[in-house]
Amino acid sequence: MKSKATLKQIAKELGVSVSTVSKALNDSPEISEPTKNRVQEYAKLKNYKPNVIGLSLKNRRTKTIGVIIPNILNSFFAKVFSGIEKVADEKGYKVITCISNESLEKEINALEMLSNGTIDGFILSVAEESQKAQEYNHFKNIINEGTPIVMFDRIADEVNCDKVIVDDFESAVNATEHLIKSGCRKIALLSAIDNLSVGKLRAKGFYKAIENKGVKVDENLVILTNNNEEFNEKIAGFFIKNKPDGVFALDEHASVTAMKLGIQNGYKIPKDLSIIGFADGVWSRRLTPSLSTVSQHGPEIGEVAANLLIDKLEKKSESNKFETHVVKTELRHRDSTIR
Repeated sequence: MKSKATLKQIAKELGVSVSTVSKALNDSPEISEPTKNRVQEYAKLKNYKPNVIGLSLKNRRTKTIGVIIPNILNSFFAKVFSGIEKVADEKGYKVITCISNESLEKEINALEMLSNGTIDGFILSVAEESQKAQEYNHFKNIINEGTPIVMFDRIADEVNCDKVIVDDFESAVNATEHLIKSGCRKIALLSAIDNLSVGKLRAKGFYKAIENKGVKVDENLVILTNNNEEFNEKIAGFFIKNKPDGVFALDEHASVTAMKLGIQNGYKIPKDLSIIGFADGVWSRRLTPSLSTVSQHGPEIGEVAANLLIDKLEKKSESNKFETHVVKTELRHRDSTIR
């Protein structure tokens, strides 16, 4: 008795993607006739039998969404995921989650693993290594093979797909302006995510707000780094040497570290030092004093992303039209700023 071939084995032998094999076997119009014939003939030769468990009998879809998030420890991504899962559950979709762990290789592997007929489409935020290398061909290939992608938060402008973002630039302008209006004159900009698209946008917003006041940014008050370790090295002695009276921190690590070091160096918060962080995890409310933050509304981002993808899958929207949806942030005042 002949052993049955798998989609992966057929794809390897013919030098095409697993997704192409799957679509060719399902007679998809997205695949050329010569490729279809080649795949179907080879599958027949190798005694391939499709595994239809979990497929909808009506439209041959799995009704499963693949979600790829960069960092499981970041509470923002957890909140986005809760929004995705809520909408998916309401609309009868299952969710499979992979963690890229900020790795380009793991991101590529997750896409390849799930695009073999396991899922109908992806919701993802781009890994740090992918943004640093500006490497996005793996996304383009998946889209070209007919699997839709919705990107959120960290996006790639050159990839044509639906996107859900927050107003990183404008919210940074607003947060910095609040510090200025509350009387801060030496405002520090602190970041451990300068290699990410969102980090760059937030930094630009800070510069814009300062320059709107007709003054130049004091570069001695700016720390822009790519990771927590580099940030920790540069922040040592910062408060003693530069004596800021305000801090706009662009990520969780920079926010918490600034609060900790400010208190250690004798600053009374917010009397001597006002701090605004970006994101809104549980930690910001539980710190003493509690931290004022720019809230990104993670669950709403997840809900919007899931609705965009499911609408695309169910052909409620034109497949060749892409939308960038902007979710507004909110400045949440707590004990680390003067209202």
